[in-house]
Amino acid sequence: MARIGYARCSSEDQSLDVQIARLTEEECQPIRSEKMSGASRDGRTELAAILDFIREGDELVCLRADRLGRDTRDVLNIVHELDQRGAYLTVLDPHITTRGEAGRIVLTTLAMVAEMERRFIKERQKEGIAQAKAKGIYKGGTRRVDREKVLAMHRTGKGPAAIAKALGCSRMQVYRILDACEGAQTAA
Repeated sequence: MARIGYARCSSEDQSLDVQIARLTEEECQPIRSEKMSGASRDGRTELAAILDFIREGDELVCLRADRLGRDTRDVLNIVHELDQRGAYLTVLDPHITTRGEAGRIVLTTLAMVAEMERRFIKERQKEGIAQAKAKGIYKGGTRRVDREKVLAMHRTGKGPAAIAKALGCSRMQVYRILDACEGAQTAA
């Protein structure tokens, strides 16, 4: 029976160190981590790998419920998939496990709070952008990945995984850039 750790943060400039250290203290092996939004499961390849290979009796461990996801349905679907495989989930802060019904109720509540928190963040972001636009100081988001480097590497025959690794970004970001550029070429 394995204790499989999962760590996630939303952006490249955030650190996974605290989560990984705590999962290591809990003797999780292996520990999978990724820097992807928790708004949905799309593009979260490390989580998908865990769910593909987790076995009966194994335990998926994460620091907080919002690290698993910020969508109630996604979190509950993950718990359901674990149930189907005879595995279970443990959240460390606060300590919750799906081994019993009480833990499932608390986890459902925490997943709903995480989703609500994500909505509040988006609302505050929209308000801030609207205020900045009204003041004439809004410049838009900054690109985190150099599009030209992605395209140049792609033209030399490198695949999305190699490009992502070389540039320190996710494959999903590479795919988005390639798709956007192909769409622009088709429209031209």
